[in-house]
Amino acid sequence: MSSYVQMGGRRLGDDTPCFIAAEIGINHNGDMKIAHQAIDAAVDAGADGVKFQNYVTEDFLSDKSLTYRYISQGREIVESQYEMFKRCELSSMQLAELKAHCDERGVTFFSTPTGISSLRDLLELGVSLIKNGSDFLTHLDLIREMARSEVPTVLSTGMATVAEIDDAVGAYRSAGGDALLLLHCTSSYPTPPEDINLRRVPTLSQLFGLPVGFSDHTEGTVAAAGAVALGACFVEKHFTLNKHMPGPDHRFSTDPEEFGFLVRDIRNIESALGSSIVAPTKAEMMSRHDFRLSCTASRAMRLGEIVERNSMVFHRPGSGIPPKLSEALVGLTVKRDVPAGHRFSWEDFHER
Repeated sequence: MSSYVQMGGRRLGDDTPCFIAAEIGINHNGDMKIAHQAIDAAVDAGADGVKFQNYVTEDFLSDKSLTYRYISQGREIVESQYEMFKRCELSSMQLAELKAHCDERGVTFFSTPTGISSLRDLLELGVSLIKNGSDFLTHLDLIREMARSEVPTVLSTGMATVAEIDDAVGAYRSAGGDALLLLHCTSSYPTPPEDINLRRVPTLSQLFGLPVGFSDHTEGTVAAAGAVALGACFVEKHFTLNKHMPGPDHRFSTDPEEFGFLVRDIRNIESALGSSIVAPTKAEMMSRHDFRLSCTASRAMRLGEIVERNSMVFHRPGSGIPPKLSEALVGLTVKRDVPAGHRFSWEDFHER
């Protein structure tokens, strides 16, 4: 396995710019007009990728009595999980329409399938990236099929133990897959700061020898920027046109303005990370002259005087003899008159 994933003409990982994905997910509320508007808004906010979910509800849910509790528009909602998911299903024709829109806007379209048939729908569209959600981490048959597709795969690790992640990675590798990226994820909506655990980003990379990203379910942009500082090469964030729309995910999703801030903060932290080489920057080379210190005459000295310790002070700028060589000046004889405040140079002294 490599420390990067090649996705079309773009490399993810290995010190390349972070891939920033807007997870529209089910925030289209089953309305294709909203889905298209969300694609445009995400692209305009700086997204590299846009993610949907092309699940089939019956792939993972048969008990229609199961309910889901969430906050929407300031109210607590309890509704049938089956009905909630069913109204947001996307058909293969709708997927094709959304991918065409993404292609037109120059943004990567990808999605989370929930079974072999929905995976095949994506493959028929010629997607360049697929994702396995945290809830399907233990669906090893699906993961093997993703590996066999030879399409770069993102594997989310929310709720997982190391053993479960190892099983999933092993299944992918055993099926011949070699383009896998892990996502650190906390499956809590929204995730409180004490549960984010960003240190898992480098830990997962070290454990599995894979590039690692961050599926961000927090409020704000701090966690995503922090993840990138710790090596995340992929950030995914829930995205909505408006936090006040009805539905389970809008409240903790980023709106277009917030997503723009997220992109800005990630790009700024990437610039700030810079190089690991310890050396002065170009700007600092100028500062070395202006801010460093030189051995300077503490008083006026006459021709023939001998330099003593109290003959010197250390003052800016740093264009003269540095303080670390001051001991070498003690006992030397000046060969010309020098005024107080004069920056000493070796030409000021007779040789010993």
